[in-house]
Amino acid sequence: MKKIGVFVCHCGRNIAGTVDVARVVKEIALLEGVEHCEDYKYMCSDPGQALIKKVIEEKRLDGLVIAACSPSLHEATFRKAAEAAGLSLYLVEIANIREHCSWVHTDGDTATAKAIGIIKTIIEKVKLNEVLTPARIPVTPRALVIGGGIAGIQAALDIADSGYEVILVEREPSIGGHMAKLSETFPTLDCSQCILTPKMVEVSRNPNIRLLAYSDVEEIAGSVGNFLVRIRKKASYVDGGVCTGCGICVEKCPVKVPSEFDEGLTERKAIYIPFPQAVPNRPVIDEKVCLYFTKDRKCGACRAGCTLGAIDYDQHDEIVEEEVGAIVVATGYDLFPMRDIEEYGGGRIPDVLSGLQFERLLSASGPTAGEVRRPSDGKVPKRVAFISCAGSRDPEHYMPYCSKICCMYLAKHAMLYREHVTDGEAVIFTIDVRTGGKTYEEFYARVKQEENVLYVRGKPSRILAVGDGVEIWCTNTLSGGQMRIDCDMAVLATPIVAPSAALELAKRLRIHTDEHGFFSEAHPKLRPVESLAPGFFIAGCAQGPKDIPETVSQASAAAAKVLEMFSRKEILIEPMVAWVDEDLCSGCQFCISACPYDAREYDEEAKIVRVVETLCKGCGACVAACGTGATHQKNLTDEQLMRMIEVLFD
Repeated sequence: MKKIGVFVCHCGRNIAGTVDVARVVKEIALLEGVEHCEDYKYMCSDPGQALIKKVIEEKRLDGLVIAACSPSLHEATFRKAAEAAGLSLYLVEIANIREHCSWVHTDGDTATAKAIGIIKTIIEKVKLNEVLTPARIPVTPRALVIGGGIAGIQAALDIADSGYEVILVEREPSIGGHMAKLSETFPTLDCSQCILTPKMVEVSRNPNIRLLAYSDVEEIAGSVGNFLVRIRKKASYVDGGVCTGCGICVEKCPVKVPSEFDEGLTERKAIYIPFPQAVPNRPVIDEKVCLYFTKDRKCGACRAGCTLGAIDYDQHDEIVEEEVGAIVVATGYDLFPMRDIEEYGGGRIPDVLSGLQFERLLSASGPTAGEVRRPSDGKVPKRVAFISCAGSRDPEHYMPYCSKICCMYLAKHAMLYREHVTDGEAVIFTIDVRTGGKTYEEFYARVKQEENVLYVRGKPSRILAVGDGVEIWCTNTLSGGQMRIDCDMAVLATPIVAPSAALELAKRLRIHTDEHGFFSEAHPKLRPVESLAPGFFIAGCAQGPKDIPETVSQASAAAAKVLEMFSRKEILIEPMVAWVDEDLCSGCQFCISACPYDAREYDEEAKIVRVVETLCKGCGACVAACGTGATHQKNLTDEQLMRMIEVLFD
């Protein structure tokens, strides 16, 4: 029988404040197989780990149970300590008596009894744990970055500048993302193009970066260290090797449609370059609106105007396959559609704009060359209403979360509007103001005090088109008075939401998203840039709303994690995976469809299912789906589970 050591942590008062630790130690020490039982105030501390090592060596323990907090926090810490003392890390288990016990109970006797029960079950599990050996696989030192906004750009440059190859995939014709649309950035009011464009150019010139713009990730196979990626390069119908970006083809095109870059405030052609500083700076043809493709090839104005012969209507999508070792997901964000907030008239009232539309009005490269003018009639608005939380922090109707940057960018909008229209009046409607960043509070104070921006505490209930302007209906929650304010224009701070294609991409990548579609991190505090799926890292607004400094910081952090992986020639694969008893397998293949990681494959010759151990994450879905009992999981067998249940009823 194994000699098991049990160590109970007080976790300050997180555990000891509810659980009677002394009683736990006294009862656990009497159990069969427990060689040593001891408590310590902070078991994860250096003295606590030293205590564990000392007892393992002195009493030659061959099993270890740490009764403490969640294994997601410190399981790796305790396993490393045990391994340093000569004990296999797969003979170490965590009994979670904090989150599962002390934190959810107020009655001490109940919590103590439950803690004892939890520890008993984990002791039974350890008794049947086997020593496992991790598989070693080589790492392909090449990274894939999905998304060419500021997050993807920063991550790609950091990895490339360290000497490793990067494939940067962007679904739009140019990199730059939403940041390229901004006028200035808060709180320093830097011109966004001035600070972004050099990085975009650097991406195009870096010899270690292969830029695949106007492309989509179609499929990802393989596992951490050795992914096989299929990328679809969409046909641009322009030969990039011949085109010089002169723009004559754009001038000749007779088709005009709303411009995505200008948020629908201006028009672009069917063949277009998204914006002047685009990288790559070559046009693409939108076949959905091009007359050559929609009108039986009756138009060819762009080809006729191109003296270099760069227009190629016979171009087709191209599939590219690449091997990479790590993947950074930096897919950015979308804005919640204004038209879905019916009470504010977005999409119906022309002078109700989104935050990004107002950015384009403020931008010198925008549709009005930096002059603030109303879309409806081109007049200069003399009073503009800025509506914060227009769909955010509204669990009953729209998005329940705070979009984090809205308070600051509305303050910036109001300031810039007052600079452009010196006799104009800016009114910001707000629930409250959140300024979580360095010098953000000072920026907010400057807007209120120096720019004479009026803040109204209250969320408007309705925006109506009245005359040639808009009327804001609101209750001032400080005075309790009803307000109806006539304005020339309204700007909505709509929620930041996950891109519409994020969920489909998540399925292809086999990584998790939260209930709002943002990619889920492994741990919000200790592993904020890692996915639960090894080899995938998250950066920027793909994880959730954040400002530019935080986005850039997280992108560099994700790049650092990639570089950490690439610094090793091989990586270890977790061996606590599923396995198949071939004598019991009926070949029904139910487990294949149940596996979320594509870690099962059918052997046609043997008529059985096998486990691809490099892909298996040990989730147990296949075990539950198996009707014959052929599928098992290492160190979590049926026998272990039954023993864990039985001990609770002894």
